[in-house]
Amino acid sequence: MSLRELFDRLPEGWSEVAYDGRRYGVTRTVRLGGRQQSVYAEELGGTDVVSANLYLPRDGEEAFRPCEMPARKVVAFLTGLDVSTPGS
Repeated sequence: MSLRELFDRLPEGWSEVAYDGRRYGVTRTVRLGGRQQSVYAEELGGTDVVSANLYLPRDGEEAFRPCEMPARKVVAFLTGLDVSTPGS
């Protein structure tokens, strides 16, 4: 699954998801007709944060920019989150 597909799993705006047995509030923002996207997640009732930007220029080459954390943490979160069972 591409990074764009991982970001696209989340609806735009705020939503609640489950990841690794914990609940997160996630905000996905889409700008420039979808060419720039950001994800910011905070663990509800906890301290964990996940944040990244994805740039999709017209030439088709993705630029993934995690914010102050390893890329593998963001990818694991986006891959493992469950949008269908918030609060579980």
